[in-house]
Amino acid sequence: MSPDALFWFGLVIKMAIAAGFVIAATVVAERAGAFIGSLIVTLPISTGPAYVFIALDHEPDFVARAALTSVLNNVPTVLFTVVFIFLAQRFGAALSVAAGLAMWFAATFALNQISWALTPALFLNVVAVTLFFFVVRRFREAPMPRLPLRWPELMLRAIIVSVLIAAVVTLSFTIGPEKTGILASFPATFTSTMFILHRRVGGPATAAVMAHSLVGLLGFSLCMAVLYLTAVPVGAPLALVLALAFSMAWNAAVLLLRKRGVPL
Repeated sequence: MSPDALFWFGLVIKMAIAAGFVIAATVVAERAGAFIGSLIVTLPISTGPAYVFIALDHEPDFVARAALTSVLNNVPTVLFTVVFIFLAQRFGAALSVAAGLAMWFAATFALNQISWALTPALFLNVVAVTLFFFVVRRFREAPMPRLPLRWPELMLRAIIVSVLIAAVVTLSFTIGPEKTGILASFPATFTSTMFILHRRVGGPATAAVMAHSLVGLLGFSLCMAVLYLTAVPVGAPLALVLALAFSMAWNAAVLLLRKRGVPL
């Protein structure tokens, strides 16, 4: 097999693996209700596979620098989520998601005009999540209808994430680690979940899932911080395992606290 054919074959395999993760996770989220669904969609479902493939193609320092950008770029995802929550109460899926994405792109452009160290990037995440946690709290309770699965909608989720993975893998060699970190942290799972759930169960129910997600998003930024801090000292493969373990432990702790009556 020629090098070009091997590259494209590997790319297709990477896209298929990532799409499979997203389909499985979002199906569980849709069946489990707003709170459990929010914990699932805030796991690194699309970003995790993207970073696995980045690590396969680049040195640990590249992975670390990309992860630092992803820490910062979690803030635009918080803003995207908040815009969607408010608009989804009254408007359709297309407008609500489009306005949220417009906010994501604008905030991403603004924040990445300067270089950020880890501490201020994390501080900005904490401030954003803390502030908007209370702002959107009143939207968290809405019934989640149980609807049959539709394969075209599952395939749409898979296509969105597959396109993200293809872009990360192919462009990372030319755009550098910082822009790769932005691309890898694009909220592909949120976008597909918002769009499809809104059409299936309505705006308020979808907004409830997203309103529950802010604490999980804070955990995601910390997960990326773990990857940034450990990629060079211990190597990218172990760093990815540690980051995933942290993300799962964070969401498990949120679930446990919620069961004990803490209003998270």
